[in-house]
Amino acid sequence: MLQLSSANIVQLTLWLLIGFSAITWAIIFYKSWFMWSVNHRNRNYAKQFWAANDFNEAVLLDQTNSALGRIAGIGFQALQNIRENATPMLQHSGDLESILDRSLRQPISKEYKTLEYGLSLLASIGSTSPFVGLFGTVWGIMNALQSISHTKSASIEVVAGPIGEALIATAIGIAAAIPAVLAYNFFLRQSKLCLAELEYFVNDFLNFAIMNFFKNNEGE
Repeated sequence: MLQLSSANIVQLTLWLLIGFSAITWAIIFYKSWFMWSVNHRNRNYAKQFWAANDFNEAVLLDQTNSALGRIAGIGFQALQNIRENATPMLQHSGDLESILDRSLRQPISKEYKTLEYGLSLLASIGSTSPFVGLFGTVWGIMNALQSISHTKSASIEVVAGPIGEALIATAIGIAAAIPAVLAYNFFLRQSKLCLAELEYFVNDFLNFAIMNFFKNNEGE
Protein backbone atom coordinates (compact mmCIF):
# COMPACT_ATOMS: atom_id res chain seq x y z
CA MET A 1 0.00 0.00 0.00
CA LEU A 2 2.84 2.35 0.85
CA GLN A 3 4.56 1.58 -2.46
CA LEU A 4 1.37 2.36 -4.40
CA SER A 5 1.01 5.63 -2.51
CA SER A 6 4.59 6.62 -3.35
CA ALA A 7 4.03 5.89 -7.03
CA ASN A 8 0.85 7.94 -7.01
CA ILE A 9 2.68 10.87 -5.43
CA VAL A 10 5.31 10.80 -8.17
CA GLN A 11 2.64 10.69 -10.87
CA LEU A 12 0.72 13.50 -9.19
CA THR A 13 3.92 15.55 -9.15
CA LEU A 14 4.45 14.90 -12.86
CA TRP A 15 0.93 16.00 -13.70
CA LEU A 16 1.33 19.10 -11.53
CA LEU A 17 4.49 20.06 -13.40
CA ILE A 18 2.79 19.44 -16.74
CA GLY A 19 0.00 21.75 -15.54
CA PHE A 20 2.59 24.38 -14.60
CA SER A 21 4.11 24.10 -18.07
CA ALA A 22 0.71 24.44 -19.75
CA ILE A 23 -0.12 27.52 -17.66
CA THR A 24 3.27 29.04 -18.50
CA TRP A 25 2.80 28.66 -22.25
CA ALA A 26 -0.78 29.94 -22.04
CA ILE A 27 0.47 33.08 -20.28
CA ILE A 28 3.29 33.45 -22.82
CA PHE A 29 0.90 33.35 -25.77
CA TYR A 30 -1.60 35.67 -24.07
CA LYS A 31 1.01 38.20 -22.92
CA SER A 32 2.65 38.21 -26.35
CA TRP A 33 -0.65 39.13 -27.98
CA PHE A 34 -1.54 41.58 -25.20
CA MET A 35 1.77 43.47 -25.27
CA TRP A 36 1.66 43.66 -29.08
CA SER A 37 -1.87 45.04 -28.89
CA VAL A 38 -0.98 47.61 -26.23
CA ASN A 39 2.07 48.87 -28.11
CA HIS A 40 0.20 48.95 -31.43
CA ARG A 41 -2.69 50.96 -30.01
CA ASN A 42 -0.39 53.34 -28.15
CA ARG A 43 1.61 54.01 -31.31
CA ASN A 44 -1.55 54.69 -33.30
CA TYR A 45 -2.90 57.10 -30.68
CA ALA A 46 0.40 58.93 -30.29
CA LYS A 47 0.64 59.32 -34.07
CA GLN A 48 -2.88 60.76 -34.27
CA PHE A 49 -2.39 62.93 -31.18
CA TRP A 50 0.75 64.64 -32.43
CA ALA A 51 -0.69 64.95 -35.94
CA ALA A 52 -3.64 66.97 -34.59
CA ASN A 53 -3.70 70.59 -35.71
CA ASP A 54 -4.52 71.94 -32.27
CA PHE A 55 -5.54 70.95 -28.74
CA ASN A 56 -9.25 70.99 -29.55
CA GLU A 57 -8.76 68.51 -32.36
CA ALA A 58 -6.73 66.22 -30.09
CA VAL A 59 -9.62 66.15 -27.60
CA LEU A 60 -11.87 64.58 -30.24
CA LEU A 61 -9.67 61.50 -30.69
CA ASP A 62 -10.82 58.11 -29.39
CA GLN A 63 -9.59 57.94 -25.79
CA THR A 64 -10.83 54.47 -24.84
CA ASN A 65 -8.86 52.20 -27.16
CA SER A 66 -5.34 52.72 -25.79
CA ALA A 67 -3.47 53.38 -22.57
CA LEU A 68 -2.19 56.72 -23.91
CA GLY A 69 -5.72 57.68 -24.90
CA ARG A 70 -7.13 56.89 -21.47
CA ILE A 71 -4.39 58.90 -19.78
CA ALA A 72 -4.90 61.80 -22.19
CA GLY A 73 -8.64 61.69 -21.55
CA ILE A 74 -8.07 62.08 -17.82
CA GLY A 75 -5.69 64.94 -18.56
CA PHE A 76 -8.27 66.67 -20.79
CA GLN A 77 -10.89 66.30 -18.07
CA ALA A 78 -8.57 67.67 -15.40
CA LEU A 79 -7.71 70.62 -17.62
CA GLN A 80 -11.40 71.29 -18.21
CA ASN A 81 -12.03 71.26 -14.45
CA ILE A 82 -9.19 73.70 -13.95
CA ARG A 83 -10.63 76.06 -16.55
CA GLU A 84 -14.06 75.96 -14.94
CA ASN A 85 -12.77 76.42 -11.40
CA ALA A 86 -9.42 78.04 -11.98
CA THR A 87 -9.19 80.38 -9.01
CA PRO A 88 -10.30 78.11 -6.13
CA MET A 89 -8.52 75.03 -7.46
CA LEU A 90 -5.24 76.81 -8.04
CA GLN A 91 -5.37 78.43 -4.60
CA HIS A 92 -5.93 75.18 -2.71
CA SER A 93 -4.19 72.59 -4.88
CA GLY A 94 -1.08 74.32 -6.18
CA ASP A 95 -0.18 75.47 -9.64
CA LEU A 96 -1.49 74.13 -12.92
CA GLU A 97 1.41 71.76 -13.58
CA SER A 98 1.19 70.04 -10.19
CA ILE A 99 -2.58 69.57 -10.54
CA LEU A 100 -2.25 67.98 -13.96
CA ASP A 101 0.71 65.91 -12.86
CA ARG A 102 -1.22 64.41 -9.92
CA SER A 103 -4.16 63.66 -12.19
CA LEU A 104 -2.00 61.88 -14.77
CA ARG A 105 0.19 59.82 -12.43
CA GLN A 106 -2.71 57.83 -11.00
CA PRO A 107 -3.83 56.29 -14.34
CA ILE A 108 -0.20 55.45 -15.12
CA SER A 109 -0.08 53.27 -12.01
CA LYS A 110 -3.35 51.63 -13.03
CA GLU A 111 -2.13 50.93 -16.55
CA TYR A 112 1.13 49.47 -15.22
CA LYS A 113 -0.78 47.06 -12.99
CA THR A 114 -2.57 45.84 -16.11
CA LEU A 115 0.76 45.35 -17.87
CA GLU A 116 2.06 43.30 -14.92
CA TYR A 117 -0.88 40.89 -15.02
CA GLY A 118 0.36 37.29 -15.04
CA LEU A 119 3.98 38.11 -14.21
CA SER A 120 3.69 37.08 -10.56
CA LEU A 121 2.35 33.69 -11.64
CA LEU A 122 5.26 33.23 -14.05
CA ALA A 123 7.69 34.14 -11.28
CA SER A 124 6.04 31.67 -8.91
CA ILE A 125 6.15 28.85 -11.45
CA GLY A 126 9.75 29.60 -12.35
CA SER A 127 10.87 29.57 -8.73
CA THR A 128 8.87 26.57 -7.47
CA SER A 129 8.93 24.11 -10.42
CA PRO A 130 12.50 22.85 -9.79
CA PHE A 131 11.64 22.15 -6.15
CA VAL A 132 8.41 20.39 -7.10
CA GLY A 133 10.44 18.27 -9.52
CA LEU A 134 12.97 17.56 -6.78
CA PHE A 135 10.13 16.51 -4.49
CA GLY A 136 8.98 14.02 -7.14
CA THR A 137 12.56 12.80 -7.53
CA VAL A 138 12.87 12.10 -3.81
CA TRP A 139 9.64 10.14 -3.79
CA GLY A 140 10.74 8.23 -6.89
CA ILE A 141 13.98 7.22 -5.20
CA MET A 142 12.05 6.20 -2.09
CA ASN A 143 9.80 4.11 -4.32
CA ALA A 144 12.85 2.44 -5.85
CA LEU A 145 14.28 1.63 -2.42
CA GLN A 146 10.95 0.17 -1.35
CA SER A 147 10.90 -2.00 -4.48
CA ILE A 148 14.37 -3.27 -3.63
CA SER A 149 13.25 -3.98 -0.08
CA HIS A 150 10.17 -5.92 -1.18
CA THR A 151 11.83 -7.96 -3.92
CA LYS A 152 15.18 -8.43 -2.14
CA SER A 153 16.78 -7.59 -5.47
CA ALA A 154 18.52 -4.54 -6.95
CA SER A 155 18.24 -5.65 -10.56
CA ILE A 156 17.64 -3.14 -13.34
CA GLU A 157 14.10 -4.46 -13.80
CA VAL A 158 13.22 -3.53 -10.23
CA VAL A 159 14.66 -0.03 -10.04
CA ALA A 160 14.36 1.14 -13.66
CA GLY A 161 10.71 2.23 -13.41
CA PRO A 162 10.88 4.24 -10.15
CA ILE A 163 14.27 5.78 -10.97
CA GLY A 164 13.04 6.67 -14.45
CA GLU A 165 10.02 8.46 -12.99
CA ALA A 166 12.30 10.26 -10.55
CA LEU A 167 14.55 11.53 -13.35
CA ILE A 168 11.55 12.54 -15.45
CA ALA A 169 10.21 14.59 -12.52
CA THR A 170 13.49 16.48 -12.31
CA ALA A 171 13.59 17.05 -16.08
CA ILE A 172 10.00 18.29 -16.28
CA GLY A 173 10.57 20.56 -13.28
CA ILE A 174 13.49 22.22 -15.04
CA ALA A 175 11.63 22.28 -18.37
CA ALA A 176 8.71 24.08 -16.72
CA ALA A 177 10.94 26.56 -14.87
CA ILE A 178 13.15 27.74 -17.74
CA PRO A 179 10.39 29.13 -20.02
CA ALA A 180 8.66 30.71 -17.03
CA VAL A 181 11.80 32.54 -15.91
CA LEU A 182 12.72 33.65 -19.43
CA ALA A 183 9.17 34.82 -20.12
CA TYR A 184 9.01 36.68 -16.81
CA ASN A 185 12.21 38.60 -17.55
CA PHE A 186 11.13 39.36 -21.12
CA PHE A 187 7.64 40.61 -20.26
CA LEU A 188 8.91 42.55 -17.25
CA ARG A 189 11.28 44.41 -19.57
CA GLN A 190 8.48 45.02 -22.07
CA SER A 191 6.25 46.35 -19.29
CA LYS A 192 8.95 48.74 -18.11
CA LEU A 193 9.52 49.97 -21.66
CA CYS A 194 5.79 50.59 -22.03
CA LEU A 195 5.77 52.39 -18.66
CA ALA A 196 8.61 54.61 -19.85
CA GLU A 197 6.61 55.42 -22.97
CA LEU A 198 3.64 56.44 -20.80
CA GLU A 199 5.92 58.62 -18.67
CA TYR A 200 7.36 60.34 -21.73
CA PHE A 201 3.89 60.99 -23.09
CA VAL A 202 2.70 62.45 -19.79
CA ASN A 203 5.66 64.84 -19.68
CA ASP A 204 5.00 65.99 -23.24
CA PHE A 205 1.27 66.22 -22.56
CA LEU A 206 1.92 68.43 -19.52
CA ASN A 207 4.01 70.87 -21.53
CA PHE A 208 1.48 70.87 -24.37
CA ALA A 209 -1.47 71.39 -22.02
CA ILE A 210 0.18 74.19 -20.05
CA MET A 211 1.13 76.07 -23.21
CA ASN A 212 -2.41 75.71 -24.56
CA PHE A 213 -3.96 76.76 -21.24
CA PHE A 214 -2.03 80.01 -20.99
CA LYS A 215 -2.43 80.69 -24.70
CA ASN A 216 -6.21 80.46 -24.35
CA ASN A 217 -6.16 82.65 -21.26
CA GLU A 218 -4.16 85.31 -23.07
CA GLY A 219 -6.61 85.13 -25.95
CA GLU A 220 -9.51 85.67 -23.59
